[in-house]
Amino acid sequence: MQGKNVIITGSNRGIGRALVETFVAAGANVWACARRATSEHESWLQELSSSHGVWVKPVYFDMADADAVNAGIQSILDEGKPVDVLVNNAGVSTVGLLSMSKVDDIKALFEVNFFTMLRIIQKVSKKMVRQRCGAIVNMGSIAGIEPQPGKIAYGSSKAAVMMMTKCLAKELGPMGVRVNAIAPGPIETEMIHQYTDDVLKNLAAESALRRLGKREEIAQVALFLASDKASYINGEIIKVDGGR
Repeated sequence: MQGKNVIITGSNRGIGRALVETFVAAGANVWACARRATSEHESWLQELSSSHGVWVKPVYFDMADADAVNAGIQSILDEGKPVDVLVNNAGVSTVGLLSMSKVDDIKALFEVNFFTMLRIIQKVSKKMVRQRCGAIVNMGSIAGIEPQPGKIAYGSSKAAVMMMTKCLAKELGPMGVRVNAIAPGPIETEMIHQYTDDVLKNLAAESALRRLGKREEIAQVALFLASDKASYINGEIIKVDGGR
């Protein structure tokens, strides 16, 4: 990834933080997109930049605000640099039975997890098509493959992301742009701690490796899919779940 320019959304915590660290360590320049500025986040980005000899630029927008998303991505495109990789990582998760869920809340979740991702791809892929090259990695979820009670909103949004990935791979592939997705199983991040300790133990037991995944293990798969080593991989959903 030496010298490649990469957009990463949801960069300030969890898997997103590991993505930034992994791509920067591989020599990539990164636009690190997050919802809001904090001194801790900016100091961390500056430290990464100086220690690896690349540029790492913060870009701020709220994934639930369409105008802010468009402005944030446009600010990246206006720099005039090639965009080699887009990693769509940002998303939100909820757990709730349909009988206890508001349809408006499900719509709001879809806006962030699906429509905003689609909006970002639409803008960035136009540049990639003009370049005749590019790689897009979308963050799906095992919840979009395995139906589970309480996951109708989150699981359906991630299933939509993964079908979108396959459709766009067909659409953009002839122009030299690859589109793939990762479907993580339960990963040790802030998001998963909405569950009780007993639920976390059960989730770990469902894996053949008898543990939860690490965020770095997802980031390494994203790095591979974005790299030239995956140059003939397109339209795939890579499960990273420890062998559920």
